[in-house]
Amino acid sequence: MTVNRLWRLDRHPEGIDFEAALSLTEAPLAPLGEGEVRVRAEFLSMDAGTRMWMGPRTDGYQPPLPLGSAMVGLVLGRVSGSRDPRFAIGTLVRGFGQWADWSTVVPDQSGLVALDESVADPRQHLGAIGLNGWTAYVGIKEVAAVKSGDWVAVSAAAGATGSLACQVARNLGGRVIGIAGGPDKCRYLLDELGVERAIDYKHDDVAAALATIDGGINACFDNVGGPLLDAILPNMAHYGRVAVCGMIAAYDRDSPLPGPTQFDQVLMRRLRIEGFFIPDFLHRGAEFMPVLRSWLDSGMLAMRFDETVGLDNALVAYRRLLTGANIGKVIVRLAG
Repeated sequence: MTVNRLWRLDRHPEGIDFEAALSLTEAPLAPLGEGEVRVRAEFLSMDAGTRMWMGPRTDGYQPPLPLGSAMVGLVLGRVSGSRDPRFAIGTLVRGFGQWADWSTVVPDQSGLVALDESVADPRQHLGAIGLNGWTAYVGIKEVAAVKSGDWVAVSAAAGATGSLACQVARNLGGRVIGIAGGPDKCRYLLDELGVERAIDYKHDDVAAALATIDGGINACFDNVGGPLLDAILPNMAHYGRVAVCGMIAAYDRDSPLPGPTQFDQVLMRRLRIEGFFIPDFLHRGAEFMPVLRSWLDSGMLAMRFDETVGLDNALVAYRRLLTGANIGKVIVRLAG
């Protein structure tokens, strides 16, 4: 019987002390049930939103994971067993599985999809043409409704979704202001992503920098919330749009983050603020993919990968993500 290695959530983590909360364990692989598919993981996606799933909060967009269960995340790999005729053995797939060598999933519950193998770098199925790319496209084009000539602020701009949001906004004719932590990230935004301005929130006065934008910011793609959003709201243009993609400032809290202290600016500037969650848009992937793929193939959309090797090093990669040590998409390559 094949033994599977998996990361188990034993207790709710405190801060970034993930070693005290998760353990790498082994369990036998049970026979597949009717309709189930087994995926041999090649890459695991590390995503900030999963930090909230580790905690006890029940008011999030995803119920908390039960203690003692396998840690859940997005998986890229190949079908190694199938009792669903839509997924043949050997098919390259992506879906929500576990931090494990093998994930056993029900396709319609896990968002499992077969992937196009003509993509030169398969990691891009977790990047530019993956859910991060879809999130950036929906948030910028539909929720923030970016138009040519708009000033567009993007927080956590050097991360996976933020870096793609910068490029989508640029491709739509926006004038992009990337907000990130540290000079290396700001150079990346300016030199590789072509943003018009980069603000280092660790060393710059964000509100003061944004105040220099004549006429204000027309659209904002926010990944952070908290004090950073407070710096943005008073500098929005009248009738501006804020797409709330993430709340990194709140993910390690066991209670809700207080609302913006600058919330009155929503009225004063007649702002529209809308949260969105990409699983609500999965049924529309066929609309997004041709645009994102054409941008990828033409060099108008790129993703830098922060890659860690080995399932046993998953927590190392996850900490890099949650501490902002990464530029681009954090992934774990599973050793063969």
